Amino acid sequence: MYEERITQAVENFKKGFNCSQSVVAAFCDLYGLDENLALRAAASFGGGIGRMRQTCGAACGMFFLVGLETGSVDPKDREGKGANYAAVQDLAGKFKEINGSIICGELLGLKPKAPTPSEPEQRTEQYYKKRPCVKMVETAATLFAQFLEERHKND
Repeated sequence: MYEERITQAVENFKKGFNCSQSVVAAFCDLYGLDENLALRAAASFGGGIGRMRQTCGAACGMFFLVGLETGSVDPKDREGKGANYAAVQDLAGKFKEINGSIICGELLGLKPKAPTPSEPEQRTEQYYKKRPCVKMVETAATLFAQFLEERHKND
């Protein structure tokens, strides 16, 4: 049902959007979110949050979408907050099970504390060969699609 969105997420990344933007933009219309606004909102999470190689940007994009789907808007809604956190934790666990980590630097095989300049790398054929990011984008989009299918199977 969501195969086209998964493909779109991968294509977004190949066009040059960061990992988080790629995932978010593929689903943002489901929430009435303007694509340009979605791209801006997700921009800071690429490269493991601001290219600091922390939590994978593709996973962050998936978590962003889970917030749009399940996020509570009532500050006193402890049950709603808990349900959202449970969904995020479940998806994070699945992402980690598939990829071995949710940490960008680990997924990239970087040494701990390796300096990461803020300047993004050029997207070349060599870039795509050495980076598993396309797979991370595909995984995050697939997991979110599965989450939506399960959540809305009785709609």
